[in-house]
Amino acid sequence: MSKSGWIAVDLDGTLAYYQGWQGAEHIGPPVMRMVDRVKSWLQKGETVKIFTARVSGGGELAAEQVKLIKEYCLKHIGQELEVTCIKDFACIEIWDDRCIQVMTNTGKTMHEVIRGDV
Repeated sequence: MSKSGWIAVDLDGTLAYYQGWQGAEHIGPPVMRMVDRVKSWLQKGETVKIFTARVSGGGELAAEQVKLIKEYCLKHIGQELEVTCIKDFACIEIWDDRCIQVMTNTGKTMHEVIRGDV
């Protein structure tokens, strides 16, 4: 049963190993724990999109990145996924190596809550 909306998964550092920028053509090897998680979501009928800054700004470079990322997904996940850099109201979760979760309407980070700092 599918949730309403889509799950955003970052590419570099989340779905693919990232050890610094190595050029537009390079995507690191897959992080298998995330690949397996994405496959599980897809098997359950969830909508998953790759959410990456690589496609920000549009134009020819972004179009080339979309193609490269879709090929990566086909190879490692078994199907192409939509690629975007835009969050909308249908986005229900974001999986990213750079985010810090904040409790709704409080300004408190989940790290603070877990540690008991607040």
